[in-house]
Amino acid sequence: MVPVSVCKLRRRTVAGEAVSAHGRGLTRLWQAVPKEPATSSRANQGYCAMSPPGAGSPYGSCQTISACTIWLGSSTWPLGTGLQGRALTQTVAAGGPPPAGTHLLLLGTRGASGVDLARGQTASAAVVDSVPYLFDCGYGTMRALVASGVGLQPISTLFLSHLHDDHTSDIVALLTEQWTGGKATPTNVGGDGTAALVKGALSFLRATAEIRKAGEGRTTPQGMFFGHDVAATATPTKVLKDERVAVTAVENTHFSESVKAMVPYRSLSYRIDTAERSIVLSGDTGYSKNLIELARGVDVFVCEIIAQGLVDQLTAGAAADAAAGKSNSMAQEVLKTHSSSADVGRMAPRQRSSARPVVGALAIS
Repeated sequence: MVPVSVCKLRRRTVAGEAVSAHGRGLTRLWQAVPKEPATSSRANQGYCAMSPPGAGSPYGSCQTISACTIWLGSSTWPLGTGLQGRALTQTVAAGGPPPAGTHLLLLGTRGASGVDLARGQTASAAVVDSVPYLFDCGYGTMRALVASGVGLQPISTLFLSHLHDDHTSDIVALLTEQWTGGKATPTNVGGDGTAALVKGALSFLRATAEIRKAGEGRTTPQGMFFGHDVAATATPTKVLKDERVAVTAVENTHFSESVKAMVPYRSLSYRIDTAERSIVLSGDTGYSKNLIELARGVDVFVCEIIAQGLVDQLTAGAAADAAAGKSNSMAQEVLKTHSSSADVGRMAPRQRSSARPVVGALAIS
């Protein structure tokens, strides 16, 4: 996997074409150009997270970052400010509240297991009128939350796309820090299989809780953390509705049919609707008709993508495995359960449900 870059998006008149990190053989619906300094409000423009351009790429140079903030809505905060959360951090440090409206923070965009000092594993936060909703919690999420200015204690609602470790590694640490930090309100974790996961997290906490209760007089974390299993459905299903957001989930294709026949776990994509904007987070997935339906009319579509060079390597590896008589190799499974640039182009929203301009589509490699 490679670092993510930020490019400004400009709408093209060509409809129904692809969003691509590399654009090999594809005409892009969104034309990437080098990012310009943000000097004024750009309420209905977007930024696209893309792989750094290779030799001969038409994109030019892009600024590499480890996390980015995408401001949505019509506030005076310019889109694209706050790389690595600086704008939000500065606002909090100055004593003022975070800007009102809907904001999307890509806290971590690294796929697969492993520790990258420049890029955290998968996590995103939708901050709506200063209230954060966290989606996935891979390794590095806690540091990114602190760096963004959101912090750890305000996280009370968390959804998981699936239970691979690169999407869950920081959950136990987050819950631990919330408890030892004195969080007084419950934290709810939703997703397929999360009830058992939170129960396991509480088991992990038992020893430190007993020690701290005996020595410091603390209360136990029981009654603070709750896991809620979300059904994996073939049609979009609303899983949360409060005064700020509605969250809808649908099963995607990150788990192949052969894997699903052996394990009970499923993988989900999420849509966040607020008064201002709608956002879809694909999570890990291959091409998915369910995801297309979930993303219909959405303002921002954030989708994973495998860099084309890796697609080429995996394709060659899968062919070699097949020739050797292997039917379930890593290369074969990854190709089936992740998105290529062509897959993202086929899934990118093509219809609008309102007259608002589309903000953008993001393909994250």
